[in-house]
Amino acid sequence: MKFSSLTDRVKGGAADVWDMHYLAKQDKEAGKDVIVLSVGDPDFQTPDAVIDKALQAMRDGDTHYTSILGHKELRDLIAEQHRARSGQAIDANNVITTSGAQNALFACSLCLLDAGDEAIVLQPMYVTYEATVQAPGATLVPVVLDAENGFRLDRTALEGAISERTRAIFYASPSNPTGIVLNREELEFIAELAIKHDLWVVADEVYVDFVFEGDFSHIASLPGMSERAITIGSMSKSYAMSGWRLGWVIAPPEMIANMEKLALCMLYGLPGFVQQACVHALQFCGEDLARMRDIYRLRRDYLYTAFSEMPGLEPLMPDAGMFMMVNVLGTGFSSPEFVRALYDATGISVLDGTAFGASAEGYVRVSYTVNDAELEQACKRIKSFLENL
Repeated sequence: MKFSSLTDRVKGGAADVWDMHYLAKQDKEAGKDVIVLSVGDPDFQTPDAVIDKALQAMRDGDTHYTSILGHKELRDLIAEQHRARSGQAIDANNVITTSGAQNALFACSLCLLDAGDEAIVLQPMYVTYEATVQAPGATLVPVVLDAENGFRLDRTALEGAISERTRAIFYASPSNPTGIVLNREELEFIAELAIKHDLWVVADEVYVDFVFEGDFSHIASLPGMSERAITIGSMSKSYAMSGWRLGWVIAPPEMIANMEKLALCMLYGLPGFVQQACVHALQFCGEDLARMRDIYRLRRDYLYTAFSEMPGLEPLMPDAGMFMMVNVLGTGFSSPEFVRALYDATGISVLDGTAFGASAEGYVRVSYTVNDAELEQACKRIKSFLENL
């Protein structure tokens, strides 16, 4: 039987690198002594008050169809908080809720790109970007951020990647996997190019609440960008709600109207009780968010110090998030060889950096979404593994 060409376009090219993670997850479920540092699902529980709010909303009958755009109260709140952070003049008409940030990213791709178009993506990039951009038949054009330059923006490479077929620039800041935050000067350069070439910019900001030091700049707030910038956000990381599947897009009203039509076909609205729970989290759970951010910062600092003292490893200090990139070439292994050998010897799974693009060859991504005891045990095992090579 024949399938559509879409099924080939959404395969992506990095599927094999996840094999070790799936093996580790399977072994852990089977009771083996495994520590999984290869996935970014928060180890914290969703705040109890948020769960209670969802249960109460269900008992009160918010279990039926909802607005395709999302509850007005939730969209008002998302707009209000984004406006306070960025200074961008928006309201609920600039917001649509989605089934997580991944759904938001996919919907943006479908609404912005046609077959034959090109979309520039900063690399290293999250693994689903390739399939997401290719789904409508567009071509992903990677702009490689050099590891030797700390994965900072390469202005010459970005400008050189633009062609007459370019329609959009996609990037994540803070980045998954590197944890790098684009600074204001870098964003101003992206904005300059977007205005000059009449491009959309899709800014994936799902880790914005976990910026550890310094200020965060929103490209949508820069002059001339409000009509061409699209901001993606999510509850998944900030409030340990990855399974609740609630994200959003902030964009010009015309874009929101097109996404609403698409959502009518794809989702037909999100659960109302989930949206009520998210309103409660955004209004009242700021202390929970701050506590998680502080813990992630401590874990980051602990890992960076530990890895810096281990033979053969060179960690990259992330600005934000829950991941650390580590150069492992000093061990004599390539990154895929290191991932395999480490797991076989210690039961610790990390992710091969090539999952995020060829520019991350030689690096592995280490997640610090496990408790302190597991993290300390992992470091002991990794140190012993390296000393015994």
